[in-house]
Parts: sequence; C-alpha cells; structure tokens
Amino acid sequence: MNDRTLQNTSSLIVQTERLGKQVSSPTGPLVILQDINLQIRAGESVAIVGVSGSGKSTLLGLLAGLDIPSEGNVLLDNIVLNRLDEDGRARVRKQRVGFVFQSFQLINSLTALENVMLPLELAGHADPFNAASQQLDKVGLSDRLHHYPNQLSGGEQQRVAIARAFANGPAILFADEPTGNLDQETAKKIIELLFALNREQGTTLILVTHDEAVADHCDRHLVLSGGRLVTTA
Repeated sequence: MNDRTLQNTSSLIVQTERLGKQVSSPTGPLVILQDINLQIRAGESVAIVGVSGSGKSTLLGLLAGLDIPSEGNVLLDNIVLNRLDEDGRARVRKQRVGFVFQSFQLINSLTALENVMLPLELAGHADPFNAASQQLDKVGLSDRLHHYPNQLSGGEQQRVAIARAFANGPAILFADEPTGNLDQETAKKIIELLFALNREQGTTLILVTHDEAVADHCDRHLVLSGGRLVTTA
C-alpha cells in the first residue's frame, strides 16, 4: 500500500491489504489468515463471524494492533500499525481504541470505579473520578461504584468493562465474544447496552461473535472460512 493510497482513505477507519498471519508448528508453517482485504468506515458496526478456528479472534487482534501480521498491512485511523513497534501500537490503542472481552479482564484488586478510572488516569484526564462515575451511571451501576469484581455478577462485571471501554471516547471499540460468559437473558441486556452506547458516542464497533442474534445487530458481517474472508455482507 503506497502513501497515495493512505492519503485518499480518510473516511476509512480500519482497512487491510493482503493481510496474512502464520505461525510455526512441528509440521511447518500453519496459516491462520491469508489474503484478507477489508475496509470499515467510521461509524460502522461490523460483526466478524465464522466457525470455531476460522481466524476470527486472530483477525480482531491484528486489526487492534495487539499482534502483527506475517504479511500485508493493517491501517487503523490511517496509521499503518505494522510499521510501529509495540510502544507505538500501545500509544495508538490508548488514544483511539476501547476493548470489551469475553473474560471481562477487570483488575480484581480495584473497585468498579477504580477500574474505569484507570484508563482515564493513564490518559491524563482532568477529572477521572467524575468521568468514571458518569460512565458507570450510564451502564446502571451507580450503586456499585465501590464494589470489587468478585462482589459483582457476570453481567455487572461486563457492564463495568463496557463503561471502561467507552470512558476515553474511543474512535473504535473492539469486542471479542462480549456475551460469551453470560446467560441468554443477561447477554441480551448487555448487547442492548453496548449498541445503545455505541450509537450515543458514534463509535466504530467491530466485534467477534458466534451468536447470530448478536451479529444481526451490526450493519454488516465479515464472514471468515478457513482463514479467508469469504463475504462482507
């Protein structure tokens, strides 16, 4: 991808060109993803779907700069992630990206409020206490500010994780199986909350899911099969 291409893609917030990922195995190179070309515009909600082992989470990690490709390019907000070192990619994530994971990934020694305050403090926010409190109020946890993760239900923990993800006003939110550890009723409420906050903040949402009901909330689907992108419906 040349510099002219980069300059003409201002409405695209995530894109790849000939993206591939392979790892070593006892029998030789194992291809996980190959020849992935995609474009995601600012404000879109996109579901990455496919059977287990199709490369969904690997693709999400590459798009977010959590991993680097074996070949090809990943651009996030017109920044070529694979040209940066890990510190550079971390700075991009801190400035532009939020995450929601299946396993919540809260810090057990911090309260709900402190978990949400942490990224705000790292970003130098002027008033992390009030900003975090407001985010937790938006997700219906104003009465759980001082509870630790082990004092919260799974649904409440994911609400804290969502509040943390949106706290810094990210341009892009990546979600990896955000309802995977939740019962059906709780999962439904979490997805409604996630998409409501996403609409409110105008974030680009990219999520991995095996749940068709979750995927159907998105504007379109990226379907992976055998490490290849087979449709962008």
